[in-house]
Amino acid sequence: MNSIEYKSARGARSITSELRKAIETGRYYHGDQLPPERDLSETYSASRNTIRKALNNLEKAGLVVRKVGSGTFVNYANPEDSDTGNVVEQISPLQLIDARLGFERQMTRLAVVHATGRDIEKMEVLLTQLEASEADRDTFTQLDSEFHLQLAKASGNALIVKLYSQINEVRTHSQWRRARELVLSPTKIRQYNTYHRGILEGLKNRYAKAAIDALNGHMELAHQDLVGTVSDD
Repeated sequence: MNSIEYKSARGARSITSELRKAIETGRYYHGDQLPPERDLSETYSASRNTIRKALNNLEKAGLVVRKVGSGTFVNYANPEDSDTGNVVEQISPLQLIDARLGFERQMTRLAVVHATGRDIEKMEVLLTQLEASEADRDTFTQLDSEFHLQLAKASGNALIVKLYSQINEVRTHSQWRRARELVLSPTKIRQYNTYHRGILEGLKNRYAKAAIDALNGHMELAHQDLVGTVSDD
């Protein structure tokens, strides 16, 4: 009996360590929901009781929040997050699009290779919400940011996730808000969502060219739209 208890405790420590690493390296990002206990039990070949101990350890460490009836959610903001305030003030919407294009191409290539079924499920949910937000540009803008951030997470690269979070921070600047007020209409939102759908289908089919072609179309349309707002001044 003591031997069984020892193995269970050791298993919980090992699982705690692996989950902590996944959180701290960005595999599970702040606000993400961890898989259910039954899924973690299968993943780690451990009992539900052992998984529960590991989650309790993470909760005591302040890395997760457990909500009865809802699940376990990551509660971790990287302490090394840098101050992007100066960048936010200096970068124009056009400069942001130019920067995003090269960055997101590589991000998408990696996502095609590394995206998990759960990543794709999350993007499908976001896209469904995006497609229902044609008449609400603020909701569309928020969901668009979340969709591309989830694409970053699907790359499996913590640094890419961190950098893309900074890109989303730049998108909160007043210049960007003004630009989207001039550009976004239900018709335009439908066009962007067509490209979102193409990106997701490329991921599902593990077809990098299709995903990147859709991304290029998305970015080129955004660039054209933003150039139009500059010309109208």
